[in-house]
Amino acid sequence: MTILQTWKEVLNRIEQVPPTLSGRKIIGIVGKPGSGKSTFSAKLQEHLKSIQIVPMDGYHLSNQVLKDRNLAHIKGAPETFDSIGFATLLERISTEKNDPIYFPVFHREIEESIAAEGVILKETSVVVTEGNYLLFAEHGWQRVRNALSEVWFLDVDDEVRMSRLIQRHIRFGKEPSAAKSWAEGSDEANARLIASTRSHADAYLDGNQLLG
Repeated sequence: MTILQTWKEVLNRIEQVPPTLSGRKIIGIVGKPGSGKSTFSAKLQEHLKSIQIVPMDGYHLSNQVLKDRNLAHIKGAPETFDSIGFATLLERISTEKNDPIYFPVFHREIEESIAAEGVILKETSVVVTEGNYLLFAEHGWQRVRNALSEVWFLDVDDEVRMSRLIQRHIRFGKEPSAAKSWAEGSDEANARLIASTRSHADAYLDGNQLLG
């Protein structure tokens, strides 16, 4: 399996990625919570200005829906996302070219998504979507994988990842003890599930080198 350790290798790999029917290349970035998926995507955009980032997080079920379905305590698990809605978006990106395609964007400061805040323009040639379950096969996630040109798994040392995760939770309002508890509980359960899909990736990203 190819391991991408430098930005030159990443950019060369993008050139080799086959386009979808729309002519766009759609690359998925998957990794455990706190692995640096959003940071990687932002840095990639610095190297390749023409890409559009579409985070999976926009398809979180609303807090009210999670409460109604008794899922709030496992927010972030595969069944707490609208995987079919996300798959439908990616299928449109992969097949439609002439009209703008809008998508929801998640805001951690309110823990909710805002509809139609992001947009894929006609001229967008590379789309990067990042999320936890792009290689997952249940709860409708297989359709997500089928819509992607390639999926890359982002690896980083677990100690670094856990530290980032706890600090993120604190930054967005959790008390330090609650942040640590959530990171070691719900987040870590999801991390184990995500790690089980790693072997299905098309390439691996060395996050220690690329983001270090």
